[in-house]
Amino acid sequence: MASKIPAESARLPKSPAQPVAKPALAADRIRKTAREMFYRDGIRAVGVDAIVNQAGVTKPSLYRSFSSKDELAATYLRDYDAEFWARFDAACAAHPGDARAQLLDYLSGLGSRAVQSGYRGCGLTNAAVEYPEADHPARVVAVAHKLELRRRLNAMAAEMGASDPEALADGLLLLIEGAFVSSQLFGEGGPAGRVAEMADKLIQIHLPR
Repeated sequence: MASKIPAESARLPKSPAQPVAKPALAADRIRKTAREMFYRDGIRAVGVDAIVNQAGVTKPSLYRSFSSKDELAATYLRDYDAEFWARFDAACAAHPGDARAQLLDYLSGLGSRAVQSGYRGCGLTNAAVEYPEADHPARVVAVAHKLELRRRLNAMAAEMGASDPEALADGLLLLIEGAFVSSQLFGEGGPAGRVAEMADKLIQIHLPR
């Protein structure tokens, strides 16, 4: 005896399932919106309500992805950290075996960005100023980044043959941080646009004659 096919099944079209494009995940929209707002306005100045309104999501959806605003801030800074090293590593890859050229390439790009409208310095530096508490999640990410930058500058200074690599690295770090901050004061035409030039002069002083 032939088995009976349920009426509902008989009416279903027998076409292969088509992939359905999924809208951007709420977490991705929150992350992108927080990145823009935190960088532009500062982390403390931006509330959760403003983020979810701008992202077009609900507050519960934010807390399903991030346990707190502090964790969202730390995520923003980890994303910023990745963006920073992508630029830095691209400059290094462009000049294999030449630490001086690598650093000056990165700083030339920084100098160009630092005098553009809307540039707000380094998000990690800004976060460290906003959060003096040593154990705050945002500050922890910022400090770890700056320690790694100092370590890498030290290694580059040694590779250049500097007589005192630590002194050169610290001088370069001070120049870079100065560019981040002064860019927010002077903007176009400010001293941050000369950061690569100043760094090269400092490097010359520390290399053997």
